[in-house]
Amino acid sequence: MKDSVAEEHLYLGFSHKYRDSIFPLHTSISLFLLSYCDCKLFKIFLVPTGEDVDDQFVTKNLLGDLEVHLISRCQLPVVVQSCCLPAVVVKDGKFCRAGLSVVLRHIIQKTYEADPSKKHVLELLGFKKTCLKACAEVSQWTRLCEISIPLAVEGFLMASPEHCQTIPPDILQLERKLGEPVRVHNDDKIRRQKLQQQKAGAKAAVPVHGKEATEEGKTVEMHEHPLPSLELSIAFSKLRAQEVSDAVNREAAQIRRTKTSDLPLLDHVFAEGLYFTLADIVLLPCIHQFLASSKNQGKNLVNLPLISSWYRRVQDVPGVKQAAGKCNMVLLQLPELASAPEEQLQDFSSVPDGLEEENEDSHLIGGPRPTMTKLMENGIEAKFSPHPCPSWTLDWTNLPSAVNPGEGKMSRDRALRKQQQLNNLVAAVTKLAKPGDVIVDFCSGGGHVGIVLAHMMPSCQVVLIENKELSLIRAKDRSDELGLNNIWFIQANLDYFHGTFNIGVALHACGVATDMVIEHCIKSRAAFVISPCCYGFIQNTVKFKYPRSHQFKEILSYKEHMILCRFADQTAVQLPPERRLIGKHCMGLVDLDRAWAAEERNYSVQVISMEPESCSPKNNMFVGIPT
Repeated sequence: MKDSVAEEHLYLGFSHKYRDSIFPLHTSISLFLLSYCDCKLFKIFLVPTGEDVDDQFVTKNLLGDLEVHLISRCQLPVVVQSCCLPAVVVKDGKFCRAGLSVVLRHIIQKTYEADPSKKHVLELLGFKKTCLKACAEVSQWTRLCEISIPLAVEGFLMASPEHCQTIPPDILQLERKLGEPVRVHNDDKIRRQKLQQQKAGAKAAVPVHGKEATEEGKTVEMHEHPLPSLELSIAFSKLRAQEVSDAVNREAAQIRRTKTSDLPLLDHVFAEGLYFTLADIVLLPCIHQFLASSKNQGKNLVNLPLISSWYRRVQDVPGVKQAAGKCNMVLLQLPELASAPEEQLQDFSSVPDGLEEENEDSHLIGGPRPTMTKLMENGIEAKFSPHPCPSWTLDWTNLPSAVNPGEGKMSRDRALRKQQQLNNLVAAVTKLAKPGDVIVDFCSGGGHVGIVLAHMMPSCQVVLIENKELSLIRAKDRSDELGLNNIWFIQANLDYFHGTFNIGVALHACGVATDMVIEHCIKSRAAFVISPCCYGFIQNTVKFKYPRSHQFKEILSYKEHMILCRFADQTAVQLPPERRLIGKHCMGLVDLDRAWAAEERNYSVQVISMEPESCSPKNNMFVGIPT
């Protein structure tokens, strides 16, 4: 056990203590999960943002029974210094997990691996073990829980009383989310049980006339005590490892014959639906601080009946009050609140502000020809620069087997195409790189690009960034087999990496990820070599609006640009040659817009077709250099 305790170090930010929480809230959330899991597998370090915190104060006043150590930012392992906290690093300092959701999911998995009897801990990850797995760049729910609500609460607490009179929009958005119908994997069965319970409840509520009803000459309506909702019964029976009663499970014949469309919808019990998950763990310290501050200021919480009910319900989950006690969190006892009138709640849908109208027509009508013609009439056509070294290739036959992508589970044909793709990217990076450069392989997957670069360029440092844990672990295993010492691995969303670097690389970065990589490179004034992919996934986000360049914005609407993106995905080998040609042209136009947007920020950008073009249906490649 001692080896496993020292094996991984957990680094948490520390700015200040406010009431019974540590800030930033990401730190309070991490500590609360550790307490709930009763996890002692990590050596914990607090990283103060200021210099006026002493070790004794932290040990005595902040963290309950957890042993912690203080460390300055400059003392962090090099790979952690490039990441946002929280972060976890394995003993050799080469593999880092960064960002709240990634770190929390890792704590859960390590806890369960160390003690498989803690099934309730693993169940925090949900039915398919996907809770908060989708990164915040693409999942609005992850973004709300992981980023928006913690930041909103921190801002609310820091604001002066006269500036925090209104409920933050993100809190209102959570209130509305809790009022939406729930969908679960066994949805139909539970909804039929709910219908049966409703019918049984209606019968129980019929007035009963008899000895009790006519006592003292008065007519009395006798009602049964209302049953707890089916959703509550199911949620808490699972938490307490109990079976739902047979009376609830048995369905009457008329219930089985009811159409699915006529069944009652399910209500939220916890944040993601019926079951207690990691999302509830993340939200509790945030909502606790918000409610405590609101109560201290004498504010009326009538507009948040669902959040208040959720907050009370979470306290009934086994282990929550005990974990809160360990974290010195004094949970509030809130009164029952009546539901607020609909007009009192601001209308915050799940679509980010300004995106709803543009994104509501996902089934775009019409082909790309009118849009292509419109651009052509304005002098805009797809432009491809000549390939600088079309016949360049790595000597694959003499490279170690762990460098070769064919060592995985690829077919021979696919492995050949992957080699050809790598030839193109490595050739471009080789022309740009110089000794001592830091090269970042974004969206690295299993490390096909990064491992080749680290092996071929021992004088450069290579960092692989990937959100999928298993892919990055495979890359780390291949690197260990090769004995590479100039390579680091970061499991994180792109937004959690803020290190400086010289060259950014990405092979087939999907959809908006291509634009995120370009943005990272521009902020670091780094060169980039990027092959885009999944044009059909491109859409407006909180951070990016399309078209990207001024020239395209003056000519095309968002929907017209989306038509180009959708048809840019139609380049598969099995499609007719004419369709593929149109798809290639659309790819060129979308990437020309991206190239011009980068040039507006003082870059020289070439859009090149990989050689041979048959190496991939998505065979475009950017080479961008800061000017």
